[in-house]
Amino acid sequence: MVDLRHHGDVEARGMLDLAVNVYDGPRPAWLDAALRSSLDEVGAYPDPSAARAAVAAHHARSEDDVLVTAGAAEAFTLVARLRAWRRPVVVHPQFTEPHAALEQAGHTVTPVVLREPFTLDPALVPQDADLVVVGNPTNPTGVLHPAALLDGLRRPGRLVVVDEAFMDCVPGEPESLAGGPLDGMVVLRSLTKHWGIPGIRAGYVVGDPLVVAELARAQTPWSVGTTAAAAVVACTGPEAAPEATRRAEQVRDWREHLEKGLADLGIHHLPATASFVLARVGDGVHAALRERGIAVRRADTFPGLDGSWIRIAVRPPDTTNELLRALSAMP
Repeated sequence: MVDLRHHGDVEARGMLDLAVNVYDGPRPAWLDAALRSSLDEVGAYPDPSAARAAVAAHHARSEDDVLVTAGAAEAFTLVARLRAWRRPVVVHPQFTEPHAALEQAGHTVTPVVLREPFTLDPALVPQDADLVVVGNPTNPTGVLHPAALLDGLRRPGRLVVVDEAFMDCVPGEPESLAGGPLDGMVVLRSLTKHWGIPGIRAGYVVGDPLVVAELARAQTPWSVGTTAAAAVVACTGPEAAPEATRRAEQVRDWREHLEKGLADLGIHHLPATASFVLARVGDGVHAALRERGIAVRRADTFPGLDGSWIRIAVRPPDTTNELLRALSAMP
């Protein structure tokens, strides 16, 4: 049985980490300053209103379209518990948390499992699906679906949830839906990976204001802590924009180095757009790398993949080269 609750962080402890999709670099000084300054406010109950306004301004939306959440994970739980879904669909392979949250909420999930190259065919989604969850770019495949394709999934009586947790890895975010019309749709965003703050659960929802209001009513009071709210304000403000672009371009350059190295070794992999690459290295390679002290993300916990696949987090060239040397030494 697939372990839908398996996450890459448990694989990386004490090892060279190419398993966790968090930007490998120091946080900006302005972000650290905002986090430290937030500690002066923890004597009062948290108030995410400034964070909500910052997200709305960032995406040029009304504040009614925005809900700040304790990471994307809270948003998945809120969606799962939002309604008595009749036929919720999760498109796989993708991040398994929404599927697990739906099952935990008592729903029976209809998986739509894509075949390589894992591009979405809307005809595979059942017409009677009243909830459809899809990642863009998708974790772990790195596939970036066209915004128009996802927009076309909308139907009367259906909620489309697009997980854009890694969209900030894509320079210019050309396929993001976060700034456009979102009737019958919500977009989930995470700030933890791009900004190197996984210990602070910071994310948000933008979307159909009627759905956002429903999600807000279901949200646990004060679930977004003061420090998380401060992170949202800092990372969506104008000061963050140049650094966000620089990081996205750097991730792209690092990824190209990884992909070239894999190609030179004759290792099959998917062209990616995010901070990771899905590669088919063969059975046993994941464990063999661990024996050498190198952690990559096993992929057999993603529906539609097996033990021959691994997901490799994008890292600076020196770190990537250590992985490539280890792979080149494999029998």
